[in-house]
Amino acid sequence: MSATELLILNFSETRRRSAKLWRGIPVEYINWRPDKNAFSLIEIIRHVLEGEHLYHKIIEGEGVLGVYKSPWESLSYGNVEKELDFAQKYRESFIEMIKKLSDTDLDSIRIVRKELGQNKKLGDYLNRMVYHEAVHAGQVLSYLRTLGVDRPLVWD
Repeated sequence: MSATELLILNFSETRRRSAKLWRGIPVEYINWRPDKNAFSLIEIIRHVLEGEHLYHKIIEGEGVLGVYKSPWESLSYGNVEKELDFAQKYRESFIEMIKKLSDTDLDSIRIVRKELGQNKKLGDYLNRMVYHEAVHAGQVLSYLRTLGVDRPLVWD
């Protein structure tokens, strides 16, 4: 398996498990948050999906975002399926970008985010992206545990 194939597998498996988890959130809890300053469950989902698109744009600019207008900016929150459906075309574009990368690209392209003091190889940056989604999956699992509701089995 090539490095890009492994990256795609990791992104795909992480998203499959996230979607399974998100679909397991009882509808009556989708807007629940543990306190007024925390993301609600639907806001976490949006944050993950929108964040992937934002990261994709940062990669395209090799760390420079430039003028960015989020496609989610004026989109009202929906349900899990609406969120996943809206994000699908952006996800496909992101995966297509990864497919075009070579091992050399993953090692030689730098993502430089001066405002954050970051200077990462593209391969490293992509791995950090998928970690972001995994952390939020843990957050959702924690919310569901706090609510005392059954949690989908993501360790299949």
